[in-house]
Amino acid sequence: MSHNVELFINGQWKAGVEGLTLPIENPATGETIGTVARATQPDLDAALAAAEAGFAKWREIAPFERAKLMRKAAGLLRERVGDIARQMTLEQGKPIGEAKGEVLSAADIIEFFAEEGKRAYGRLVPARVPNVTQLVIQSPVGAIAAFTPWNFPVNQVVRKVSAALAAGCSVIVKAPEETPASPAALIRAFADAGLPDGVLNLVYGVPAEISSYLIPHPTIRKVSFTGSTPVGKQLAAMAGLHMKRVTMELGGHAPALIFNDADIAAAVRNLAGGKFRNAGQVCIAPTRFLVQRGVYDQFVDAFVKAAESIRVGNGLDPETTMGPLVNGKRFEAISAIVDDAVANGAVLKTGGKRAAEGGHFYAPTVLCNVPLTAKIMHDEPFGPVAIINPFDTEEEAIAEANRLPYGLAAYAYTTSAGTAQRLSTRVESGMLTINHSGLALPEVPFGGVKDSGYGSEGGPEALEAYLQPKFVTRLDV
Repeated sequence: MSHNVELFINGQWKAGVEGLTLPIENPATGETIGTVARATQPDLDAALAAAEAGFAKWREIAPFERAKLMRKAAGLLRERVGDIARQMTLEQGKPIGEAKGEVLSAADIIEFFAEEGKRAYGRLVPARVPNVTQLVIQSPVGAIAAFTPWNFPVNQVVRKVSAALAAGCSVIVKAPEETPASPAALIRAFADAGLPDGVLNLVYGVPAEISSYLIPHPTIRKVSFTGSTPVGKQLAAMAGLHMKRVTMELGGHAPALIFNDADIAAAVRNLAGGKFRNAGQVCIAPTRFLVQRGVYDQFVDAFVKAAESIRVGNGLDPETTMGPLVNGKRFEAISAIVDDAVANGAVLKTGGKRAAEGGHFYAPTVLCNVPLTAKIMHDEPFGPVAIINPFDTEEEAIAEANRLPYGLAAYAYTTSAGTAQRLSTRVESGMLTINHSGLALPEVPFGGVKDSGYGSEGGPEALEAYLQPKFVTRLDV
């Protein structure tokens, strides 16, 4: 199968003005399966002009009518789920079941924000003197630049686009070059639902070139980025120079705290699923497993069995439960960080090697007793590697959970209400799920603290970033 993905600018699918393309690789085979158009400055200028004109049209459409169109786009996604999921698996590698789940989740996200847009209320503030009316009006910020990564090619785009459209903003999406077809299919669903030309635009290219041109441009009023902390800091600094609003959803290194009183079977089942989903290429994946000493050996034995039961292979095979890493660069990075951990004294319990030939397959890996001298204790691995270390006291576990500058997601398993309450207030993370996997639903906040970014991409909080409160006071004479 070969496919060629185009830019979408002002309602038209087109090649870049200069005719440049980038190759698309299937990570399960290493084969080039198509190309994606590479935007250059003339394309970006066209997208900016389209977004400016699109904003002028879209902001005047009533939220009730915007919601109708968005719900239609969600319906089209559900109808096309099979084709879109296949495109995603071919380019990104995740099992076809996970890909279908991502597309269906995207439809739910669209519908949630469609309804939230209808409830983006202002307020009437009681005045201090007679004949004065004081209004707070919620106005859309303007044209948005959205930058998204390859690990969830549809859902990382849909959160930004849905919140922006619900608020009345126009959008230029810079989607991932590694996995361009499924985000293009998402954009097509909105276009086919009747979105006016220019409201939603899609470009691909060299990330640094596109960000350095779009972010300072006066047409762009807000920046939303999902990706690594180092890049996020650079883009946030660039946006700050131009007083642009930003939402940053950056890297993590999520701790999972398992206490002596935990339901170990449930903890292993849920945490192994979260760790190895999408081959560990998940910003909220549990990574540092901190297990109280009384249940440490029991947890390690069960977790290793869970890791070894995973079937690694081509995501198009319905029997596959974990696909490849997205590219050779990721494979090399995971190999290097695991080798470094072992060289520093970590105990390799399983994995630590190539899992299959023909693609970028890395075996589910478990490391125990990993010392702080290992790089993996400081740098997010972003792959199928679990670190399992023991702890003795609650204080010790919380200190380790908070040691790193990251604070995106955290996990805990305990049957003690008191322990759960203390973790809720003392673990430094934007999200904490206790005794189950309850993150990333459309209706709940999604975001981090510290070096994991700021702002939310879920819940009603996400819509606020695309709205500007405007105070209007009037004396009736």
